[in-house]
Amino acid sequence: MGQEVILIVIVVAFAAFMFYNSRKRKKQQAELATKMVPGAQVMLSFGLYGKLLSVDDEKVTAEVEIAPGTIVTVHRQTLSRVVDDTANDVDTAVTPEDEPKRVTELNGQPVVDDQAPAYGERTDEPNRKNDN
Repeated sequence: MGQEVILIVIVVAFAAFMFYNSRKRKKQQAELATKMVPGAQVMLSFGLYGKLLSVDDEKVTAEVEIAPGTIVTVHRQTLSRVVDDTANDVDTAVTPEDEPKRVTELNGQPVVDDQAPAYGERTDEPNRKNDN
């Protein structure tokens, strides 16, 4: 009897979770649809930015100006989001902490390897003939 109750509770919780996510997704889509007006800066699903010129609901297409005078017609579902000019989407600044550091010690011993090839340096003998 106890196992059936646990199974029923799990099924009800799963159904409630699906219902909640469905409502949340519909709300996000409705919010996005209200922002998708001609003149808005948009990002397409494949990373292209442009200015939305028009949306045709019958043909399910949108016209986006990606450069002055360059207009592309795309499927309406490729309109991923509206870009806010004031928000910074990606932090591209490289800080000194992000740069790779050279290993100078390994297990307490200094690392000195002058004979190791540099990145991209050939390691085969220079006198060797080409095997092609």
